[in-house]
Parts: sequence; structure tokens; C-alpha cells
Amino acid sequence: MELITKDNAHKDGHKDNHRTFSIRQLSKEFDVTARALRFYEDKGLISPERKGQTRLYSARDRARLQLILRGKRLGFSLIEIHEILDLYTPKDHGASQMKATLVKYRKQIDTLKRQREDIDAAIQDMVDGCTWLEGQIDIVEAQNANEKS
Repeated sequence: MELITKDNAHKDGHKDNHRTFSIRQLSKEFDVTARALRFYEDKGLISPERKGQTRLYSARDRARLQLILRGKRLGFSLIEIHEILDLYTPKDHGASQMKATLVKYRKQIDTLKRQREDIDAAIQDMVDGCTWLEGQIDIVEAQNANEKS
């Protein structure tokens, strides 16, 4: 997950710190449902301004949404993503956030490597199973052919 900093929070063509985005704009841009955005709001991950019933998302909300979706893609829980996002402070230029992210990344790499080993083992078991089944089918079909003759 890329960190939110004042220098990169508004890249991708969104340089105006005061620009707002509608729920429809963010839904379309990030290919998420409005319901997902409301869910992230309920979880405290983003906090759009309210004008009556209308939600207005800031450039900060947009950047946080981008990081939330990246974190989910990398396999982090929303709690872990929330912890990382909340660690950013301009005071330390994001150092605390970067350290915490590094620890979480390394832990996730280990988890994914274990999962890959499990998947590789499962694939091999299935390949072996297919080979065994093919052999059994050949035996049974040969027996069936012999019984018919």
C-alpha cells in the first residue's frame, strides 16, 4: 500500500486539495458500489462531508479509498488497513505509518508464501488423484469390455 502523504495524496491528476467527489464519481472511478463506499464510511475508513443527504468526498477520502482497495487486493483485513491509515501524521512525515506497513507487508508475504505452498500441494494431490482415477477408469473399462465378450 502506498502511503498517504501531502506530496502524493493528490497525484493521478487530482491536485486540488479542495476538490470534492460524489459517491457516483468515486464508484465509477474505482469500480465499487455506493454501498461499499457507505460501508467504508461506517467503518471509519473514509469520512465524507455531508450536505443534507449528499456525501461529498474530499481528495483525502479519494486517496484513502485507493489505499483501502489496494490493501484489500493485497489480502489485508479492513482492521489492518484502518490501523495503517490512522498512523499517518504529517509530524513524522509518515515514518510511523511506513514502519507499521513494512511489518504488515512482511507478515503478509509470509502468509501468502504459506498459502502458495498449500495451493501447490493441493494441485499436486489433485494431479496425482487424476492419474490414479484415469488408471482406475482404464481397469474398470477393460473389465467391462471383457465381461461383454
